[in-house]
Amino acid sequence: MVPSHKTLLEKSARDLAKSLKIKFKNLALLENSLIHRSFINEHRNWRLESNERLEFLGDAVLELIVTDYLFHHYPNEEGELTNWRAALVSAESLAPVAEKLNIEKYLFVGRGEQKNRRSKLNILADGIEAVIGAIYLDQGKPQATKFIQKNILVKLPTILENQLFVDAKTALQELAQKQWKITPEYKVLKEGGPDHNKWFEVGVYINEKLSGKGKGSSKQKAEKEAAQTALEKLNK
Repeated sequence: MVPSHKTLLEKSARDLAKSLKIKFKNLALLENSLIHRSFINEHRNWRLESNERLEFLGDAVLELIVTDYLFHHYPNEEGELTNWRAALVSAESLAPVAEKLNIEKYLFVGRGEQKNRRSKLNILADGIEAVIGAIYLDQGKPQATKFIQKNILVKLPTILENQLFVDAKTALQELAQKQWKITPEYKVLKEGGPDHNKWFEVGVYINEKLSGKGKGSSKQKAEKEAAQTALEKLNK
């Protein structure tokens, strides 16, 4: 007999909660955090809700707790703290955390998305943000803070030591100006979705040549991903 989606979700959520050593009062919240939109698109008969709302909440909770920590522990100027925060909450920083916690093992993701490296990175980052959202709703801010400090803020010394807080757009601009004395140009290639759930695809051009593309829920996120893609190509 094939297990139902509810059975599979419950088992994944229970196993993840056990792995995280968090006893959820409402396990359905953690279940919801594991469902990526691409899985729903391939299994419409399951009638599931994606983790996007929890990811939206978790993103805000993560940014608040990281901001609070930086404000109370470092006397640096606003610009520096902003860059450090951006490095901590970036997809490039969050995805390895998700991998370390084996969150990928529990996520329900469409087959098409699993093949794309860049999509995988974003799915993992969004997944851990959704988990943070579930922890916050179920356990409150103290437990969410404990989780973020243990798994994400712990990366700050390495980020500062290796100056990993320079964002992709800044790094690409510095490289383009050094190599070709020009500034990269960003253009929106596509956009879609309802007002409450928009998405954008942005291309970054160097010497009028498309050097990278990125997608995101905002133009800024899409530009950042496009810059990262371009940097990866140029560094090769």
